[in-house]
Amino acid sequence: MINNVKSVFSIKDLENLSGIKAHTIRIWEKRYNILEPMRSTTNIRNYDLPNLQKLLNIVLLHDYGYKISRIAEYSSEKIELLVREIISEKSSKNHAINAFKMAMVNFDQALFFNTYNSLLSEKTFREIFYDVVIPLMEEIGLLWQSGTITPAQEHFISFLIKQKLLINTEKIQVLEPTRNDKVFVLYLPENEIHELGLMYLNYEILLNGYKTIYLGESVPIDSLKDMKQYFDNIVYISYLTVQPTRDAIDDYLKEIANEIMDDHSQVWLLGRMTQFIDVDQRPKAISVFNSISDLVSEL
Repeated sequence: MINNVKSVFSIKDLENLSGIKAHTIRIWEKRYNILEPMRSTTNIRNYDLPNLQKLLNIVLLHDYGYKISRIAEYSSEKIELLVREIISEKSSKNHAINAFKMAMVNFDQALFFNTYNSLLSEKTFREIFYDVVIPLMEEIGLLWQSGTITPAQEHFISFLIKQKLLINTEKIQVLEPTRNDKVFVLYLPENEIHELGLMYLNYEILLNGYKTIYLGESVPIDSLKDMKQYFDNIVYISYLTVQPTRDAIDDYLKEIANEIMDDHSQVWLLGRMTQFIDVDQRPKAISVFNSISDLVSEL
């Protein structure tokens, strides 16, 4: 039984979770009767979990070439059967993202693990992360911003993903580094707590044979300075999701340059807040990457 879990969704929630515009959902509903909304006393549409699940399945079929008029003729059972066939015959990416979103909305650990294990039967951990988890993380950010999901739901799914990251990272942490020309120090700035991307980078850098020092979230600059007492040729890596703020980021980079930069160190940055960096003011030894894959290709 699901208790105290969000079980009623607005049409805007459905748009955010499915990627289909509310206007299109209304047309599908009116013309083809694909959903059965509940209506408030003021005639506002609301939708339950079965409606959300059905819409996600319909979107998957539509993405694979089924016309909405044809889908509308199928029963819910037929739609679910076709979705399972597509998943088994083609790519499970879109279904997995939707399943993870449903697991997040319902706080459903079993659905998360069953979906992950199904993916693992046909993909490597790296493929799962690039094909499914990174797109999921991007969607979660938008869902949180729009108010479709709560911080509790975001933390719930993030923790489950962290578990998988830690398990896979531990497998390679026991190996001795094979490349010793530089050491990577991974950290998040003060008041930054979104560390999934940084954790995955730690995994990739270890996989590439380097030594990493993972400091984690909300690290003051003084702690970064301490690293220079122990290591030479340091590359500091940080993932800026919400901190420093757009008004403070240039000053933060200046402080980084003054306090920790020398001829033997670099700073590599990525994340949403890097778009607000003044390119003309950015110190030369600070590099900005557009994505995890761009940074990994630089290793």
